[in-house]
Amino acid sequence: MRKSPKFSPEMRERAVRMVQEHRSEHPSQWAAIESIAAKVGCVPQTLHTWVKQHEIDAGQRDGVSKAEAQRIKEFERENRELRKANEILKLASAFFAQAELDRRLK
Repeated sequence: MRKSPKFSPEMRERAVRMVQEHRSEHPSQWAAIESIAAKVGCVPQTLHTWVKQHEIDAGQRDGVSKAEAQRIKEFERENRELRKANEILKLASAFFAQAELDRRLK
C-alpha cells in the first residue's frame, strides 16, 4: 500500500521554484538542487525528480507530462474494463448458443 506523500504539492512547487530562481548562484543545476534539498528537508534525488517533472510539464524537456500520464492511466483502466466486459459477453454468448443447441436436440 502506498503511503501518503510527505510533501504537499505547494511545498514541491515552492522547492522547484527555488531551484529555478537560485540556479544562477550555483555552478550547475545539480548543485542548486543539493543546496535547496537540504533547506527543504528532502533528498536531492527527490527534488531532482520534481524539477524534471516540472520541466516536462512546462514543455522544456521531453517526457510524459502529468496530464498525459493521467490520460494513459484512465485509458488503460477503461481498456481493462472493456476486456472484462467482452470476456463476459463471449461466455454469455457461448452459454446461450449451447442452450439453443440443447433445446433443438430435445
